[in-house]
Amino acid sequence: MAKNKIYVVVRGIKPGIYNSWYGEDGAEVQIKGFSHALYKGFKTLSEAEEWYSNNSAMSPSSSKNERAKRFRTKPASKDKSKAVRDLISDKQTENLSKDRKVVFYTDGGCANNPGPGGYGVVCLRGNKRNEFLGGFRKTTNNRMELLACIAALQSLKSKHSVIIYSDSKYVVNGINKEWADKWKDNGWMRTKTEKAENVDLWSELLTLYDKHNVKFKWVKGHAGNPENERCDKLAMRAISKKGLPPDRNYEEAKTQLVVKDP
Repeated sequence: MAKNKIYVVVRGIKPGIYNSWYGEDGAEVQIKGFSHALYKGFKTLSEAEEWYSNNSAMSPSSSKNERAKRFRTKPASKDKSKAVRDLISDKQTENLSKDRKVVFYTDGGCANNPGPGGYGVVCLRGNKRNEFLGGFRKTTNNRMELLACIAALQSLKSKHSVIIYSDSKYVVNGINKEWADKWKDNGWMRTKTEKAENVDLWSELLTLYDKHNVKFKWVKGHAGNPENERCDKLAMRAISKKGLPPDRNYEEAKTQLVVKDP
């Protein structure tokens, strides 16, 4: 079994996809001593994902008291890291009813950068569709992209399985490549000398991210995707509104950076 590179555990202590067989983060410990364990090894991630998807629905939850969470590890391949991070390892969350599975399309932008900004969100849940937007008198493109995702997740009143489509690589890579996690672990520093930006929004997004089972997917902007185009129009509508409120965290942070002569 150890000759394979990717392992799927459908019935075991912690079901999921694993990129190693041995070790505390490997698949072996998930099936040892587990009655009627169901697992298999694969050479490619796509084969593993397909088998996992086809068989997980028939598998009961491993533990009623196990906390729902994604499987995280440090695989050799960055591409595998993203794919493994996207998978839900707890059967209870995989078996969420359809009305608790939600797709969001988000977009944000500014008339100038910085300048008046807005965001738009399209929510698709079963046959239901909702749209919402918001804006600020002075902010940045990246802040609006982040805030669109935050607003989307804040609209959920209970735990959901979520896919967020965004055309912002800053946001998508920040989550999928775990940039934001690293910044947070380093005291919100991007490097030893450079602070991370938009800490208030990244902190809020990570908190909401951990409350749900979220997959972030990048979609190319202004490329004919109807929902992405709709979000852009919602964001532009928000920008055009009169009397926009201040983005207080942004404006106060910029004010603090102004050095006054003694």
